[in-house]
Amino acid sequence: MKIIMLGAPGAGKGTQAKKIADKYHIPHISTGDIFRANIKNETELGKKAKTYMDQGLLVPDELTVNLVIDRFKNPDCADGYVLDGFPRTIPQAESLDAALAELGEKIDYAINVDVPDDNIINRMSGRRACLSCGATYHIVHIPTKEEGICDRCGHELILRDDDKPETVNKRLSVYHEQTQPLINYYTAKKILVDVDGTKDMADVFDAIVKILGA
Repeated sequence: MKIIMLGAPGAGKGTQAKKIADKYHIPHISTGDIFRANIKNETELGKKAKTYMDQGLLVPDELTVNLVIDRFKNPDCADGYVLDGFPRTIPQAESLDAALAELGEKIDYAINVDVPDDNIINRMSGRRACLSCGATYHIVHIPTKEEGICDRCGHELILRDDDKPETVNKRLSVYHEQTQPLINYYTAKKILVDVDGTKDMADVFDAIVKILGA
């Protein structure tokens, strides 16, 4: 089962991707997590990615394509995977399809978590992240036991630059221009399915399970 998660930044596709991975025992491949790990470790890739992410811009194709394609070759991808944060553009989608075709494979579902922009801005401004272990929370929806402190490792949480309202607006503009065309791309391939991302997280997941099958 090879799945792509689509949706604007903050739509909740990452949360749903993790739940899908847990239920169906397939890896959750998030380029965002990989970028953040590299930023924390101050690698050359991390430094390049940070300059774009801090401005609310998409990380260029050359920093992502080879990384994701190589990931498919790991043994844990034998039964499928959930892609979260990739592809983000039509050229990336075409490169992904070409790479999969060489392996005799294809994407089974592109799941679009649909949420209006205003909802997303409110959601993301409430997000908090731990730079130490990578855990993420929300002051309303996923609060920590102690305010401002990571439940997992005890380090202080921050509001990332890319979650601030002014940056979110930029990210949404970039999304609508560059990423939203993927909805038409996967609709044409007859693998796109829409779910209402404004509902409770559990209800969104239930809708996805109905699509994928228990």
